[in-house]
Amino acid sequence: MRIFTASLATETNTFSPVPTDRASFEMAFYAGPGQHPETPTLCSSPMVALRRRAKADGIDLIEGTATWAEPGGLLQRQTFEALRDEILDQLKAALPVDAVVLGLHGAMVAQGYDDPEGDLLARIREMVGPDVLIAAELDPHSHLTAKRVANSNILAAFLEFPHTDFYERGEHVVDLAIRTLRGEIKPVISTFDCRMIDVFPTSREPMRSFVDRMKAMHGKDGILSVSLIHGFMAGDVPELGTRMLVVTDNRKAEGDALAEKLGMEIFSLRGKTMMPQFSIDAGLDKALELAATRPGKPVVIADTWDNPGGGVAGDGTLILRRMIERGINNVAVATIWDPIAVTFCLAAGEGAHIQLRFGGKAGPDGGAPIDAMVEVVRAVTEGWQSFGASRVTFGPTALVRILGTEIDVILNTNRTQTFEPDAYSNLGLDPLSKELLLVKSTNHFHAGFLPIAAEILYIDAGAPYASNPRVTDYRKLNRPIWPRVENPHG
Repeated sequence: MRIFTASLATETNTFSPVPTDRASFEMAFYAGPGQHPETPTLCSSPMVALRRRAKADGIDLIEGTATWAEPGGLLQRQTFEALRDEILDQLKAALPVDAVVLGLHGAMVAQGYDDPEGDLLARIREMVGPDVLIAAELDPHSHLTAKRVANSNILAAFLEFPHTDFYERGEHVVDLAIRTLRGEIKPVISTFDCRMIDVFPTSREPMRSFVDRMKAMHGKDGILSVSLIHGFMAGDVPELGTRMLVVTDNRKAEGDALAEKLGMEIFSLRGKTMMPQFSIDAGLDKALELAATRPGKPVVIADTWDNPGGGVAGDGTLILRRMIERGINNVAVATIWDPIAVTFCLAAGEGAHIQLRFGGKAGPDGGAPIDAMVEVVRAVTEGWQSFGASRVTFGPTALVRILGTEIDVILNTNRTQTFEPDAYSNLGLDPLSKELLLVKSTNHFHAGFLPIAAEILYIDAGAPYASNPRVTDYRKLNRPIWPRVENPHG
């Protein structure tokens, strides 16, 4: 049994002003053949899972490149083609193989390519022929295109949002691939277009129960895998939208029926799944009220749409500026992306007091820069945080305190959303010492922060993420979807 594995992933916000290039991958995560660490990253867990199975099952495993860029704007064409061809050349050198197992994200868009993953899968299929198994793990915030389905035997996405199960789902894809190669199963893919786009957090109802039911279906009545592809509303591509994905053991008709049944259930939940969100002042009022009545644990505030995990800059200042204007104190912010400010802090050194302009550089929608005298509390050449079993780099990082306040701000070089409380503690700041924690994330922070939070609040500050699909200026969308059309199913 000879298996080739590789990973090429990013999430593209086609409305973001932050371009993605080769340096974006090298800053976030790049591992050449055989260089992947023992711990998985968000989109490379099939590689780690295959390593472990290879030892136990005698698999001849050939590892290609694994790389990930933090979500951003349109991917440079030359970068996509170079990374794609790098993996294709590695596969060509490895032939013949029995299977190709990939870690993808699924929301990549490059200059000249609306469907880079579909392009990669089609080229792999052309190279290996019709009889070689092709399997891939996807992020649910992806675009499930017909081209990807046509060129794959097995596709499955994470089920949880926040994505706490990315490694388990990587193991799931690997197990299905190995069972297929052994002749135990014959996977076939069914999909259903829900004709909608929405936000589906599994940290709350009704999605918690829906996903639990999906999980319970696995292994029963010929059902091998069930996934919900949420879609990615900040990607202007023809096949944008939510889809059900079912893999059965050679039961295409049953899979089609199940995908449609579950897909229409999701459609019936439209507009009912999103986390409740506050305006800036209403959210701050609520946070202060909760902090006064629940001492000992911080209130966690999510700056929902200034989320680097959605491809925007993550340098917005709207909520922080309002906190300063209102005299709100005892706050820690994670993070504001500002490589220039970090460079100044590293040059000044820990303990220095400097005049610093930070944030608000990528565009006008996220607010103006903050100008303040700050103390450089920590300045390190590489900060980091956890995300489950993964280690996520901040790149060069500084922790600054605005003088005359107890407001501490983490400034980072590698744009990434906030996942875990150790984003603070790794820099020597105890998150439990603060009344309010402001994080840049939509929901991936939830699992890590829930155990320490007095309460979690979500604020829609009106930052530049394309968060309202009813009015977003999609140019390529090829069919009616809710909420742009009330009843796209007729």
